[in-house]
Amino acid sequence: MSTIAAISTPYGKGGIAVIRISGEEALSVLGRVFFPRSKREITSYPPSNAVYGDVYREGKIIDNALAIYFKAPKSYTGEDTAELYIHGGVTLSRLVLEAVFSAGAVPARAGEFTERAFLSGKISLTEAEGIADLIDSRSASMAEIAASSASGRLSQKIGGIYDRLVALLGSVYAFIDYPDEDLTDVSPEEMKAELLKIKTELEKLKNTYHTGKAVCEGISTVIIGKPNVGKSSLLNLLLGEERAIVSPVPGTTRDTVEETAVFGRIQLRLIDTAGVRESEDEIERIGVERALAKAEKADLIFAVFDGSRELEHDDEKIIDELSRLKDKTVIALINKSDLERRLDTEKIKTLTDRVEYVSAFDEKDRDALVALVERLYVDDSLSFSDDGIITNARQYASVVSALDSVNEAFLSLERGFTQDIAGSLLEMATSSLGLCDGRKVNDDVVHDIFSRFCVGK
Repeated sequence: MSTIAAISTPYGKGGIAVIRISGEEALSVLGRVFFPRSKREITSYPPSNAVYGDVYREGKIIDNALAIYFKAPKSYTGEDTAELYIHGGVTLSRLVLEAVFSAGAVPARAGEFTERAFLSGKISLTEAEGIADLIDSRSASMAEIAASSASGRLSQKIGGIYDRLVALLGSVYAFIDYPDEDLTDVSPEEMKAELLKIKTELEKLKNTYHTGKAVCEGISTVIIGKPNVGKSSLLNLLLGEERAIVSPVPGTTRDTVEETAVFGRIQLRLIDTAGVRESEDEIERIGVERALAKAEKADLIFAVFDGSRELEHDDEKIIDELSRLKDKTVIALINKSDLERRLDTEKIKTLTDRVEYVSAFDEKDRDALVALVERLYVDDSLSFSDDGIITNARQYASVVSALDSVNEAFLSLERGFTQDIAGSLLEMATSSLGLCDGRKVNDDVVHDIFSRFCVGK
């Protein structure tokens, strides 16, 4: 593979900038642009030592810097790697990087350093995803889970289950190759007992996604209600900023407004929608249709009602529309709790038993809502820093597929089939887990995952 280089620090001014170089020619490229003040060749220094010197471009000194050379496999990528620590600055960083390219390196793709670390066996795919989540962290909780994944907690959990499945497969292969010799050391009953234990482990792992998704991916949350119940004010309260226009004029919001908010330990991907009501206005009708369509796809729905007014036809329409949606988590927010209460909530309680009285201008009500939503989505029995937690749909799909195969293998033995039938299903289970941590993943999936990284990581 070619020797690649990129700026690994954020674009802009700073105390330092880091230029990373990785590949077989990393030390040679470094030696063409960096010259130690000691007058010794950079190649004469032992690996992993910081060396002070000057950076040259077109025969002229453009900066003084520190350089470190990491010899394979003792580097981030598993390849020979060099790093230049220069003074931070937009122009200076660009000039040094151009000098490195002129010395023989080529520009790195987004995420290519971490991709090479994965391909060289330094990290698993789940560890790589943990690194990406760590960089993208929007909350302390997300950083904690991401650090756990990056350090290998999830990979170790998956790897342990994978190894137990492989051990069972070894027994199955012995049975297949020598059916009359009784060479297998695991009886059908023993295999069923082990499969039940593995099934329990996979179910526990699968269930962590409920929390992992809420913390790392965020919960798709629609705010829906008739005009002027305070939906936009509520969005602003949840975001902690004046994001949506608030007006007493009905129909101010005609399209969706989408933002992400850190909500306690989780994230909400909030969608403020047009007020739902019957209207002759074509644009407003389209907005209402979009509001209902977003509700159909959401994980969580905040149904907002005006507590200072009696239930009206448009409120009842919203209740009827949301009642059609199955398996949706709905929280009814009775807004304007600071005003005289006139709303009868009996019909609302047919939609959901989660009814909260709030004022869109009271921070204490936001705190109470945070506590309620956290109870719905955060499993407090999980340790964010110590447990392997699934954080994205790809990992979840792999674990669910493995669980289905293990369950089918167990049922096949229950029905009296021989171990070789169960074995074919266990092979499917190991394949699914292999996809999860990258043991058997294809190139397209690898490139897609690492393309989401920034250049230089």
